[in-house]
This record gives sequence, structure tokens and C-alpha cells, in this order.
Amino acid sequence: MTQNTKETYQYKAEMRQLLSIIVHSLYTHPEVFLRELISNASDALNKVRFRKLTDTNILDYDTLLEITITADKKKNILTIEDTGIGMVKDELVNNIGTIARSGTLEFLKKAREEGKVFDEKLIGQFGVGFYSVFMVADEVTIETRHADKDSTALRWVSKGEGSFEIEECDRKNRGTKIICKLKESALDFAQENKVKDTINKYSNFADFPIYVGENKVNTVSALWQRKSPDIKESEHEEFYKYISNDYEAPLGHIHMNIEGAVNFKALLYIPKVAPPNFLWIKEVKSVHLYSNRVLIQDDCKEILPEYLRFLKGVVDTVDLPLNVSREVTQNSPVTAKIRGMITNEALSYLSKWSSNEPDKFRQFYDNFGVLLKAGINTDVKNRDKLIDLMRFETSVKPQGEYVSFKEYVSNMKKDQKEIYYVSGEKRSVIEKNPNLEYFKKKGIEVLFLTDPADVFTVPSIGEYDKKKIASIDKADLELMPEDRIEKPDNNLSKSLIKVFKEALGGKVEDVVISKRLVDSPVTLVTGKRGMDTQMEKMIRMMDKNYAHSKKIMEVNMSHALIKNLAGKYMVNSKDPFLKTCIEQLYEGALFMDGNLASTTDFIQRMNEIMVEATKPGG
Repeated sequence: MTQNTKETYQYKAEMRQLLSIIVHSLYTHPEVFLRELISNASDALNKVRFRKLTDTNILDYDTLLEITITADKKKNILTIEDTGIGMVKDELVNNIGTIARSGTLEFLKKAREEGKVFDEKLIGQFGVGFYSVFMVADEVTIETRHADKDSTALRWVSKGEGSFEIEECDRKNRGTKIICKLKESALDFAQENKVKDTINKYSNFADFPIYVGENKVNTVSALWQRKSPDIKESEHEEFYKYISNDYEAPLGHIHMNIEGAVNFKALLYIPKVAPPNFLWIKEVKSVHLYSNRVLIQDDCKEILPEYLRFLKGVVDTVDLPLNVSREVTQNSPVTAKIRGMITNEALSYLSKWSSNEPDKFRQFYDNFGVLLKAGINTDVKNRDKLIDLMRFETSVKPQGEYVSFKEYVSNMKKDQKEIYYVSGEKRSVIEKNPNLEYFKKKGIEVLFLTDPADVFTVPSIGEYDKKKIASIDKADLELMPEDRIEKPDNNLSKSLIKVFKEALGGKVEDVVISKRLVDSPVTLVTGKRGMDTQMEKMIRMMDKNYAHSKKIMEVNMSHALIKNLAGKYMVNSKDPFLKTCIEQLYEGALFMDGNLASTTDFIQRMNEIMVEATKPGG
């Protein structure tokens, strides 16, 4: 590109759609654009501060690291300038011309179609970032020069529509200046007081001084360096909102000051609400790692186990060198020690909540419990602590009330040897499961597993407090002898079971007389080596060719329908209607389990049975 030659670039299609949504949709708090620009400027300043630690041969080495904002009410222009790392041409083209986070466009389009109001939390959560400036600006100009001494100064201009232009300019200093030509609806941002109020609201804890005109506006405070009793809740709330871009106050916080084998301070927050799709968004920032108040990494994943990544905050240690790289932190024994101590403190904190503040723990668990479950099979050292934090609804508790494994065991019947559970999509479905009938009648508590993560986690635990954990859908349950529901086991019953086996052929593993059914005629249970029904469903969602395993059919010999079939068998053991009814019972059980592949034969057979039942004199 030669001097003063402009190049025009077209936004990618998805970028144009995103800009259109931002520009033409109504936000309740458009001032958050300033928070986003200040955040970007702080990132640029952090990068150059880090580089200065090891490189003195950069442009404007001695220049102060700061952000300057100028409001010109005569020209209706707002300017935000930093002395940060600056940008090269590729960064202007690629970073400004694309959507920051996968799924942003789809989410915003759906929200607009549903008539939702876009507020500041959407911008923070979905990475709109720089593009939010077009809520208030008709035209935006970026003038930037990178920290390399031989860098070329560049100017980027766009009206937020279909394209942007880039050309060389005569900027002498390192850093970036963003010039916003304000819309008629946003002229109050040309007033210094409005700008100051917005900074105080959103950016009061920025890492670098922010000047509006000649006045420093923000009050920078390394909150984690102060003693815990000296910090007000309002300060915690403000600091948390700044570092997390959350609009809610935190649910709780953990403040650590450790001196000994490893030295560090930490201030970590538990969010009140889980961000949308947080399980699938891996790039959400968690903990900022500092070394003696100097930022090392703005998202240090190595400082926490994956299952605690909901924590937001700061860890500051003097035991890591300032020029440490991400690769070094991954393998650093210091990082490993800090991670271990934070993990212990966090799990202890949650355990105290579960005992002393159950409502608060319930709110946390509903949001982030699924992460803790993932840790059970990855963190052997803390496995027992994580298992003790698991919670379930049960067959004897009202909806919405949870129990732990410890509470379940303390409430077990005198001779009960197993911890029972049943899985399903939701409570209302589970409560209709025929396999639950015996346990309801006998008042035996059964854990309800409605979270898909439970289906994989609970069977892997195996036992708790030397009590085997067993699915009630299994055929080999160890029922208490005195509590079994005894069923007739005479020759007629055995003969009818034989008819069932012949009618179903190879569709089932076996047919047996049930000792647990109360109200249902039949049920399907899993053999000793079979897989949980709910787990099979999940596997089938991932593999369409997966076929469910053969089940064992249990028959309730006391049920009126089975007695009627026995009567028909006594009259005519070869009656074809017997086979029709048995097949219908089998497919009905499959339907209850959610495993009936096709309803065509089921409906046709049902019609045949109703025709037979409604014959005159039948």
C-alpha cells in the first residue's frame, strides 16, 4: 500500500447482519459502548506493559500508560485514545472485520425476532465489543500505530454499513485513537459530565488512569491486596461487575492471602446466574493472573480445574516471574500449588454453604452443579468432596427439595443395603415409571436423576458409605425379603410366562414373574450387563445407528389384565389373540421407555384389540 492510497474492504456477510442488528435495534443502555472501548484500550495497554518488561527497543518506551477521552460538544465528536500496543494492518482487517464469538449473530437474530430488548448484559456475554460503538456513532475513525519502531501508522474508517477503508496516516505516537462522530440520538456523549458518569459506572476499576480532559476519573484499586474486613460489599459488587462484565451482583466471594510454601493473594467470585450456553463457550474468561499487580494472563485456565471455571476474579503471586509465558504456567509447580490450594478452599466454601446456607447453595447448584459432576471423574484427589456436594430430588421429597448422598443414607430403612436411583427426562416422567411402584408402596426413597450428567456420573461412583448405588431399572436389585411383593408362582403362571416368551421370541432377553410391580401389568428392566435406559437414549442421540439392548420383561401376575390373559389361555392355549395382546404389552412398555421406533404397528394392533373387545357379547 503506497502513501495516501485508500483500500476498501467489504465486511463479511455475517458481520454486515450483526452491524445492522446493533445499529437498528433498541438497547436500554447504549452507554456500555464506552465500557467496551475502555476495556479494549486497557487490553492494549496491558500488552505493551508486558512487552516493556523484556523489550526496551519499542516506540515511545517512556510514554505513560494511560487512556485519554475528549468530548467535543461543538463538533459532536467523542475521542478515546490510548498509549497501548497499537495495531498492524492485518489486525485492523481481521479483528475489526469479523464477529468475535461463534454464535453471536444467531443469538442476536433470534432475540430480535422474539422481541427481546438488548441490554448491556448481551454485549458483555456475546462479545459484540468494539461494534457496540455504532449504537452511538454515525461514523468511526481509528488511527493507530503499532509499538514496533518501524511500524506504519494507519487510519481505518467505517460508517458501520457494508465496508471500511484503510489508508496510511501521519500519526507519530504509539497507540490507538478512536474518533466517534456521534448520532443525533447520542449527543449527550459530547458532554464531559456524561462521559465521567459512564466511566464511574462501568470502568471505575480499570487498570490504567483514565483522563477526561485533564482530570483523572477512575479510582484504580487492587481490591485483592486489601484486608478482607476492610472491603465493603458495595466495593465487591463494583469490582466483580468490572472484571466479569456481569450485570448482577455476585452470589459470594472467596478472599485468600497465603504465605508459606507458595505466596499469593486471590479474590474470586461465584456468579449469581450462569451465562447462557456457558457449558459450551470455552473462551469465556475466568481468572486474571497477576504477578505483583502486573497482569501476566487475562485468562489463566491453568490456575483452576476445569470444573471450577465458573469462578471469576484475580490471583496475584510474587512467586512467578513477570515475563512468564503461558506455556510456563501450564507446567509450573507454583501454578499447580496455587491451583490445589484454591480448589481446596473453594470446595470447603461450597460445603459450608451446603450446611449453613442451603438456599444459597441450591441457587449455586442449579447454575453450576453440572460442572462439579464433571470433576468427579477427573479429580481423583477431591472426588469424595465433590460427591458430597451432589444433590438430587427424590421420590419421598416435594418437588424442588434436594438431598445429598449423606442425607439419603441416614434415612435408609433398617435392612436396606442399596442406594436406589432412577433416571428420566424430568420428574413428571420418572414418577410414572412402573419400576417405581414397589418403592412407592414400601416408602423406600429413590434418587431422581433428571440431569443428563447424572446418568454418566452416578453409575461411575459405584457406592457410597459402603452402600451399592443401584438403578431400579435393573433386573438384579437386592430387594429386602420381607418387603418383596410376592406374586403367585404356580403352574398356570409358569405356563403363561412360557407363552410370553414364545410370543416375543428374540425381542427380549427373558420374561420373568415380577416381584416389584404393583399397578402395571408389565415392565421392561435391564439385565445385569445392560445399560441404563436413559444412557442408551443419549448414546442413540449421538449415534443414530445404535440399537437399544434387549431387556427383561417382568410380568405382574396379580394384575387384572394378566389374569384375563391367563383365563383366555386356560380356554384356548393357542388363541392368536394372546400373542396380539402380549406384543401390545411389549410395545407399550417400549413406548413408556421412549424406545418404540415406530407407532404404526402399535396403533394398528390397538385398533384390532378394541375391535375384539367391542364385539357384541364379547
